[in-house]
Formats: sequence, structure tokens, C-alpha cells
Amino acid sequence: MRRKPIIALIYDFDGTLSPGNMQEFGFIQAIGQTPEEFWSKSNGIAIGQDASDILAYMKLMVDEAKKNGIKLTREDFKKYGADIKLYEGVREWFNHVDQYGKEHGVVIEHYINSSGLTEIIEGSPIAGAFKHVFAGSFLYDKNGEAEWPGIAVDFTAKTQYLFKIQKGIFSSRDAEKVNESLADEAKRIPFTNMIYFGDGETDVPSMKLVTMFGGNAIAVFDPARPGKKEAARKLLKDGRASFITPASYTKDSRTFRLVCAIIDKIKADNELRQFSRYR
Repeated sequence: MRRKPIIALIYDFDGTLSPGNMQEFGFIQAIGQTPEEFWSKSNGIAIGQDASDILAYMKLMVDEAKKNGIKLTREDFKKYGADIKLYEGVREWFNHVDQYGKEHGVVIEHYINSSGLTEIIEGSPIAGAFKHVFAGSFLYDKNGEAEWPGIAVDFTAKTQYLFKIQKGIFSSRDAEKVNESLADEAKRIPFTNMIYFGDGETDVPSMKLVTMFGGNAIAVFDPARPGKKEAARKLLKDGRASFITPASYTKDSRTFRLVCAIIDKIKADNELRQFSRYR
């Protein structure tokens, strides 16, 4: 029996599924700062010491929490995740796409590929929708409190997770299997079966990689934020994104119609490849 093709929908999180950075929906308020104050401090650390932006914000979270007597256990992070604001239709989106895939003979899997935090995403209302979450995370002390960055995911590190999705590797630590040579037919999800969602320049390497190998990249934009549509248009013009769409995920949205059309094409391309193998 021929295996149904698996299609991976891979999402950045901040600015893609949510209109803000995930730290801005509880944590930053808990330490008594505004988002502008927190990110200004974080950027100052990174620029002043020529350091990673991601490691800088993670270290700052630990330092500011300790300074304000706030615990950062996994459960505390999850509580912040519960308050994340999501774009219109996101909560129902995954079921709608899964159902469309089922009706059209393909398997849909959803993944996160984010510079945000796994622990916060795990507390979000949509945590159960994902096959796997690739994102940053902390190391914890004997009391279960975050003490140091464990995994930091910058925009170039995101590309390694695309290869892991391709090969069905769900360990962030693995650096051996992901580099092993594998025949195309043995790859669990080829790049041609990937749809990548992002919102800005930090997604460019991932978008470029997916499109270069025959997949599709969608640049989403928030119509309520000036300049975001132009940024998406630039990604399209520069050949980074395959399509652009407003960040609305309802069943009657352009985003849903677009993804359904891509799913139809992937399925058709898979069927044509089966015909080409006839001898």
C-alpha cells in the first residue's frame, strides 16, 4: 500500500502566529518593565558585548527575574504562555487544515521553528497542535528554576531544524544523524512537502532554504502595523517568499485558501512522481 505523503507546515511564532513577542504577554509586566524598556536593555547587552541577541534576552530574563524575586520554573513559563495573544483564527486553524488534508489524502503535521521559548509555547492555547516545537529553552537548577540558556535559536540556527524535520529527528541536541547522507526516497518529509510561515528578515535563511529545494514559503503580515505589508512584499520581490498573505487564519481567509491550493499541488506532484517511476 502506497504511503500517504506527509506535508509539514512550519511556523515561526512571534509575529507569525502572535502579534507580539511572547515575553510581552506576562513576563515583562511581572518584572515591572515595558516591552520597550526590556528590549532596549537586551539590545544594549548584545551590542555592547557583541553578543547573540537571543542569548542576551535569555540571560536578561534570568537576571531580571532574580532581581524582582520572581521564580522561573517550567510551570511559571507555561503560565505566561497561557496569556499569549494570537492572530484571528489561529486556535481553529490547525483542525481546519488537518481536516482538509484528511479529505484530500495527505497527512498534515505542524511544527514550530522559533527564536522564542519552548517553555512558554508549551503553555499556549495551541501547544497541542504541534508535532514538535523547535525553540529556545533553559537549563534548570536543583530547585527547578531557570539559571542559564540551554538552547538558543537564532535565524541561522533555524535552518538546521528544517533538516531535522526532513529526516524525522526530534532532538535539538542531535548533531550526528542530521548530517548523515540519506537517499531522497528515505527522507520522511522532503523539502518539496514543506510550507514555511514567517514574518520578517529573521526568517529569510529558512525561507530561502525551503524555496531553493522546491518547497513553499509564506510571508505573513499584520495589516494593523504600518510597514509590515511592504516588508512582506520585499521578501516576495527578493525571492525569499513564494507568497504573501495577511495574518488571518480563519477558514474563509486568503491564508487558508492559499494553503489548500499548495496542498493540492503537493499531492498532485507526488502522484506524478509515482507515474514517472513506472518501468
